[in-house]
Amino acid sequence: MSQVVTVQGVQSSRRPRILIVEDDSGMRRSMQLLLQGRGFDVRAYAAADPMLLDEELPQAACLVVDYLLGDRDGLSVLVSLRKLGWRGPAILITAHATDELRRSATGAGFSAFLEKPFKEHILVNTVTSLAASSGSDA
Repeated sequence: MSQVVTVQGVQSSRRPRILIVEDDSGMRRSMQLLLQGRGFDVRAYAAADPMLLDEELPQAACLVVDYLLGDRDGLSVLVSLRKLGWRGPAILITAHATDELRRSATGAGFSAFLEKPFKEHILVNTVTSLAASSGSDA
């Protein structure tokens, strides 16, 4: 029998899967623990390429990706996911926000843009809202 899980007021028989791609290990672990504590199934990666090889990628309800990664940038990560057929919402996070980057992120299809450092509740509320609206089990 499937257990019903409530994530910020949204009931689901399965925990929404969130993908995190962040090369800073402390930031990655902090976001992972925060979102897991709020009831999400979190897959966290230090680089984009291992995430793109995950066979369960299509089940993800939302992506959280850093702009500056060692192997590529967050914009190209979303482009690669779209080429693989993934259509979920995505959040770009960065410590290097500019108006031009915001426009580029919107143009690339990002649903949200968060500037580091951000408050925990901002990340949780944004992920919860996007995962719930993604049409997945969120």
